[in-house]
Amino acid sequence: MRISDIIENFIKELLENDKQAIIQRNDLAEQFNCVPSQINYVISTRFTPIQGYYVESQRGGGGYIKIKKVNLTQSDYLMHIITSIGNTISAKEVDIFVNNFFDYGVIDEKTAKLLKGATNDKVLGSLKNEKDELRAKIFKSMLINLV
Repeated sequence: MRISDIIENFIKELLENDKQAIIQRNDLAEQFNCVPSQINYVISTRFTPIQGYYVESQRGGGGYIKIKKVNLTQSDYLMHIITSIGNTISAKEVDIFVNNFFDYGVIDEKTAKLLKGATNDKVLGSLKNEKDELRAKIFKSMLINLV
């Protein structure tokens, strides 16, 4: 098991017990014998809003990182994602979103296939410069209709 996986599992165990985890980056890095940037990496890649987490950090001497698992309704979750998507989105990012929606039971398999099919590069392939912008518009519009 990689150190990133171990740190992720440790934080998830904290979240199961208390519904929020307040950690100090340097203390956690010392506990796992790694550099503090490894803690940042785990938090920024595995505890994102897309994955249903809210992260708050306070820098400085008494700084901390607070991680909360967000329990949202399906509509709240989709609206949160819609507002977090910028003006452009790649096919890979859409794929990640859709896979997470399916894994969390927000959408069914048929809807997942429709979302992926309407936003894939084959469909938008001829629009090289505007492809990611158009994909974002299509994806947001489809998600709004799911709300």
